[in-house]
Amino acid sequence: MPRIIGLMSGTSVDGIDAALVEISGGQTDLQVHLVNGLVHPFPEPLREQILAVCSGEAISMEAMAELDDAIAQAFAEAAIAVNQGHPPADLIGSHGQTLFHRPAADGVMGYSLQLGRGALIANLTGIPTVSNFRVADIAAGGQGAPLVPPVDAYLLGHPTEHRCIQNIGGIGNVTYLPPTSNPDWQQQVLGWDTGPGNSLLDLAVQSLSKGELSYDADGAWAAQGKPDEALVMEWLSHPYFAQSPPKSTGRELFGWAYWEQCLAQATVRGLADADLLASLTELTACSIANSYRDSLPQLPDRLLLCGGGVRNGYLLARLAQHLPGVAMQSTDEAGLNADYKEAIAFAVLAHWNHKGLPGNMPAVTGAQRAVVLGELV
Repeated sequence: MPRIIGLMSGTSVDGIDAALVEISGGQTDLQVHLVNGLVHPFPEPLREQILAVCSGEAISMEAMAELDDAIAQAFAEAAIAVNQGHPPADLIGSHGQTLFHRPAADGVMGYSLQLGRGALIANLTGIPTVSNFRVADIAAGGQGAPLVPPVDAYLLGHPTEHRCIQNIGGIGNVTYLPPTSNPDWQQQVLGWDTGPGNSLLDLAVQSLSKGELSYDADGAWAAQGKPDEALVMEWLSHPYFAQSPPKSTGRELFGWAYWEQCLAQATVRGLADADLLASLTELTACSIANSYRDSLPQLPDRLLLCGGGVRNGYLLARLAQHLPGVAMQSTDEAGLNADYKEAIAFAVLAHWNHKGLPGNMPAVTGAQRAVVLGELV
């Protein structure tokens, strides 16, 4: 059974998730076993540089090349660390670090840039590496995101339940799974980016605490406040939330500039810090629940959660308030580790690349056809 390392760093840039997994089967018979997982932190100067470039800071091509190499070095270190004490992995699947994402729109092909080149990771680790997963879907007319729904479909589908798999990372994304007993159920899978997950909350906490805190542990600070419903409704009028899937987003829409706009509006309204955090939490919860009502054939019977937002008790309570009657639990309880699910997904996508199997779902990304994802070095 091949052992594959999956590497993933999301829009929060809070570290590299690394998962060493044993994988067997293809798609309908896919099975994975998590052998080891860890979070490998970025050196703080590197993290700050990534966040600055993501926020629009200008950078020379020479500096961009150095940044690419530094990210690859960090990803290689994560792969070596997660593999320690185990036989060498057969393959690495590395998502890389997204620096820029422009979805396809109005006949213009999308563009998505992930740094941390696979060639250097392969050289530093001695393990064949698949990277650059998004470009093949984009070339086929898709958004290049989200890419996790097909993995969710084959690992978390249920014979009778309608399920949603909601990742709450920096950006939130959802996979809708109809019952697998439905004829042609794979063609009914849906997925899209729901909007901000933890990105605005983390920026707010870092700003309001003057850098002393990087996130709101368990949502305890936000829980002391009260959402400003009128302001949340104003935020929800953003055109992205009205857009129909397929759709994807990132820090380009919900990053530093958007946070500064939110802060200015909250300041005019005289909101206390806790009220502002409660309002931003409400934005994430409402954007998720509203997107289900707007774009799903029906609300799910069960909502399976993963990503850093799973550890924010206040956010989960607000989400439950907006989705009454929907059973909520983490993907842990469905047999898939909630902390490392995204990293596991890129190990699976590398496995499919190796087997020549398509890794995208055109109904999710908007691509014209299913294609093999990733470039092998």
